[in-house]
Amino acid sequence: MAEESSNINGFAWFLAGLGVGALAGILYAPKSGRETREDLANSAREGSEYLRTRGQQVADQVGTMVDKSRDQVGEYVDRGREVMDRGRAQWEEFVERGKSLVGEQGRKVSDAVDAGRQAFRSATTTGASTASSTTGSGTGYGAGASGSGSGAFGSGSSSTPTPTTGGSGV
Repeated sequence: MAEESSNINGFAWFLAGLGVGALAGILYAPKSGRETREDLANSAREGSEYLRTRGQQVADQVGTMVDKSRDQVGEYVDRGREVMDRGRAQWEEFVERGKSLVGEQGRKVSDAVDAGRQAFRSATTTGASTASSTTGSGTGYGAGASGSGSGAFGSGSSSTPTPTTGGSGV
């Protein structure tokens, strides 16, 4: 902190010395007062003109940069919108695909349940009609004591023997 104040203090003395040196140079110049005043006025005009033209150049450059920045931001916004639109379209496509998959699986499950009900009904009506028949050769659900045969849910063999009615029905 003390170092900063000494730097500022040193800079202030430098500027003061520069001002005193310029004043001494003007006072001891080989030109007359009128010529010196005219030189100072011309220098001031030239300096103000330089600052004016330089300021205009800087303003033009800043305007150009602002225009370029505005164009770039517009491009980035457009790209962002395109990416969002593409993402939204993909998302909607995935949702629709998911909906159709769920609907298809629901139909398959519903068809399977209906097929199971139908098979159960046909098995119970077949079993009831077989059990009530008087031919004496049938069994309720299987084809004899071995347990192999076809039922409501496909064919196969069972490890448990199927009960027989002995021809008298149930």
